[in-house]
Amino acid sequence: MDINKIKALADLLESFELSEIELQEGEKSVRVSRHPTGTQAQAIPLHDGDMSSSSAHQVSHPPATDAPTTAAPDETESAGQAVTSPMVGTFYRASAPGDMPFIEVGQKVKKGETLCVVEAMKMMNQIEADQDGVIEAILVEDGEPVEFDQPMLIIS
Repeated sequence: MDINKIKALADLLESFELSEIELQEGEKSVRVSRHPTGTQAQAIPLHDGDMSSSSAHQVSHPPATDAPTTAAPDETESAGQAVTSPMVGTFYRASAPGDMPFIEVGQKVKKGETLCVVEAMKMMNQIEADQDGVIEAILVEDGEPVEFDQPMLIIS
């Protein structure tokens, strides 16, 4: 099953405010659901004919709120440049649980410095600063899912 079809299902889910949608093509099927409280959706196996080659896929949506966690909405629109997620995944402020976060609000950063990690398909992807500046806001909580092109940080 094509990832674009799964994304289209997720978009339909969001557009019509559904809690779950399922598609079956031959022996392949996928169910996309979101938890009503905005927490991460449960992984649903995508079967490819035989059970030995099944793999879990999940699509989740962040909570319905657009309010950032460390800055007021008015500040984020005019404060600086947003650092957006290059992929769908899970946002982490540190390289491992218990480690010091890469950045804090008010911290100066240099171009190329690691700002955060986005985990996608068990791969940890370091997100680096594309400019020198100061961290004005961190818009995503640690461990929260992020969508493609979702603003995560503001640098001015």
